[in-house]
Amino acid sequence: MSMLPSTATYLSQTNQNENFDGETFHIFFECWLAEQNQLLKELLDAEEPKTHLTDEELQALISKVVKHYEYYYKAKSKWAKQDVLAMLSPTWRSSLEEAFLWIGGWRPSMAFQLLYSKCGLQFEAKMNELIQGLRTCDLGDISATQLGQVDEMQRKTIREEREITDVMARHQETVADASMVELSHVVVAEMNMAKETKEESVKKELEEKVESTLAPKEEGLEEILLKADDLRMRTLKGIVSILTPKQGIHFLTSAAELHFMVHEWGKKKDARKGKIKLAL
Repeated sequence: MSMLPSTATYLSQTNQNENFDGETFHIFFECWLAEQNQLLKELLDAEEPKTHLTDEELQALISKVVKHYEYYYKAKSKWAKQDVLAMLSPTWRSSLEEAFLWIGGWRPSMAFQLLYSKCGLQFEAKMNELIQGLRTCDLGDISATQLGQVDEMQRKTIREEREITDVMARHQETVADASMVELSHVVVAEMNMAKETKEESVKKELEEKVESTLAPKEEGLEEILLKADDLRMRTLKGIVSILTPKQGIHFLTSAAELHFMVHEWGKKKDARKGKIKLAL
């Protein structure tokens, strides 16, 4: 298997070629995912008690991981300007992942579910130690104050998430507004005329009309996608800021593990379906 370039190298090459389409982002995503898997190994090492990392060292790793997510969304915004439809219907995601997508990515409120799930699992695993008053320093050891901060942030995030969802719903309805209905009628009529006259100028004019009408629709989608990605990033950073460095490591590890495994499970399911289709 050929070695993937770093995301920085690939993004630089793409900038030079000005080739921001779905296919090139697919390659960027695979590069980014390979880097995330390397970061996951560092996170897993940091979780080990024998590693003995200081809070400063743990915080440095957290910052490194968060910056990697920020880099992904910065790059994604570049591609969205050129091909927002590809960003909203990513072919590099498996069918399993696609079924759980919210506006081209993960639902921000899901991050809180992930946090609560990991808190519960780690609490159960070390219940005896916690009952004895011993500190585990993981998410099972989260304080009441921290939970209160998480709850407040969750409520705010859900409100923003619903607002963006409503904006998207209203924007989706514009596909049936007067301009689109009129255009579809005109295009069908003129296409029939063009078949008879075979005038290339008519076809070109129709294409220009379609592009000019669809342009604001795509611009609206890009704006909504950027808002959704911004909320995703703010949610991730907000949760990490509430946690201690050691807890932050555990949270980011769980997020990376879940992301990687759902992606892999989905690819395997799609591969099996592909084989079944070929057999038929």
